[in-house]
Amino acid sequence: MQTNPQQKTRTTMKITSKYSIFCRAAELKSFTGAARELGYSQSAVSQIIKGLEEELGTRLITRSRGTFELTADGREYYPYFEAISKAEEALARRQREISGMENATIRVASFTSVSRELLPELMKGFKGSHPGVDFVIKQGEYDSIRASILQGEVDFGFINTLFAEGMESCHLYDDDLAAVLPEGHRLARKKTLKMRDLTEDPFILFDEGREYNTVLEAFKSKGLTPKIEYDVYDDYSILGMIRRGFGISVQIRRVVEGFEEGLEIREIEDAPQRSVSLAWKSRETMPFAARAFLDYIIENISRIAE
Repeated sequence: MQTNPQQKTRTTMKITSKYSIFCRAAELKSFTGAARELGYSQSAVSQIIKGLEEELGTRLITRSRGTFELTADGREYYPYFEAISKAEEALARRQREISGMENATIRVASFTSVSRELLPELMKGFKGSHPGVDFVIKQGEYDSIRASILQGEVDFGFINTLFAEGMESCHLYDDDLAAVLPEGHRLARKKTLKMRDLTEDPFILFDEGREYNTVLEAFKSKGLTPKIEYDVYDDYSILGMIRRGFGISVQIRRVVEGFEEGLEIREIEDAPQRSVSLAWKSRETMPFAARAFLDYIIENISRIAE
């Protein structure tokens, strides 16, 4: 006799709650059917329900000549048993979810400004509720972050929205660009600048990767070309170079906040923003702990990135 695969799967799932067993027998109108579905013997189901009747001091089910009916007391108790059964299932589900947080490692890809300015607070807040999780942060450029997500090296990543095409994603926030000048620089006499103002001085470019550069694209969109003399990967090294008069730069505004000493920071009227998103390959196959952290970021990013 061939076994139904779906039925076989069900029989491996033993539900030990007497309330769940009673409810399933009542729904199927059969001790035998409930036993087969829940992975018990028919006699075991019968004994469990008999024990429940003895505990309550009343008859819950009547059976005779192939009929199966709840008694008046059985019908009265049924909604309470059903509520207990559902609460037990919810508790078991929650226990499985919590156990999925224990000793879990969440792998996140990110670029510099997020790793330094946003991720530490996000991780600290999440670990406050889930101390059993650990994090692995893989820092890189937009193209390497995209590759890490698609190749399954990380659970999800922060990325320039332009690089999220073909993946599941959620837009988080937009970053403003700002001109960064040495203290006393002639351009600092202006309250605001335009991209054209930044094309005459030696320029220090933040290296975002081979495929795309936010600042270069900002210049190109205006038909402009800066005088690039230095191409530097670390944005805080760039700030140190500007203080020493090596040149000027355009930086993400949040990167400069708190490091203004010895610098002149000016708004750029016609600069575009950088759009930042979270991206991932498949939420459906993402580990539970990673999904929980992803949701935590989406819910809290507006407070942290304001």
